[in-house]
Amino acid sequence: MTIRVDAITGSALQAYLGDLARLRIEVFRDFPYLYDGDLVYEEKYLRAFASSRDAIIAGAFDGDRLVGAATAAPLRGQASEILAPFVEVQIELAPYFYFGESVLRHDYRGRGIGVRFFELREAQARSMGAKIATFCSVVRPGGHPQRPADYMPLDQFWGHRGYAPVDGRVCEMSWKEIGETEATPKRMQFWEKRLQP
Repeated sequence: MTIRVDAITGSALQAYLGDLARLRIEVFRDFPYLYDGDLVYEEKYLRAFASSRDAIIAGAFDGDRLVGAATAAPLRGQASEILAPFVEVQIELAPYFYFGESVLRHDYRGRGIGVRFFELREAQARSMGAKIATFCSVVRPGGHPQRPADYMPLDQFWGHRGYAPVDGRVCEMSWKEIGETEATPKRMQFWEKRLQP
C-alpha cells in the first residue's frame, strides 16, 4: 500500500476541511484527548485556521482518501488561549510557527507518516521566515483512569525530531471530554524547536 503525503496550502485548504474535521473527531476521541467532538465546532475552528494565507495541511492520502493530516500556521494568528503564555511574558510572536493537530488513523501508524508531517510543516515554517516551531499537548496524570495499558506517549518521538518542552510555558484549552456534559479546561504543555535555515 502506497501512502502519499502532500503539502496543501492556499485556496486548496478549503477542499479538505470537512475530512479533517471528521478525522479530528475520530482520532482525538482516544486517550489522551478523550475529545467528544462535534462538527459544528470543528467547522468553526477549521475555518479560522484556513483563513491564514500561510497555513498548511500536511495530508496523508490512501488513493484519494485523507487518512491523516497535520496543520500549521503562524503563531500570531492563533486563538487567545494559545497566545496567552507568550503575551503574558512579552515574547515576540513573529518568529514562531504553530503546529496544530496531527491526526492519523490507527492502521496507518508506524510507517513514517508522522515524520513526514513534521518535515512538511517545518519546511513551510522556514519558507515563511519563522525561526521557531512550537506546539502544545495535553497533560494527563500517569494514573489517569482511562489511560490504556499499552499507551505510548509521543514525548520520545518529539524529542527525536528535536523538540523539547518549555519549562513553565503552559496554557489551558477547553473541550468536552467523553463523559462530560460541558467543556472543561485542560492543561497544555508547549514544546518547541529552533529551526535552522
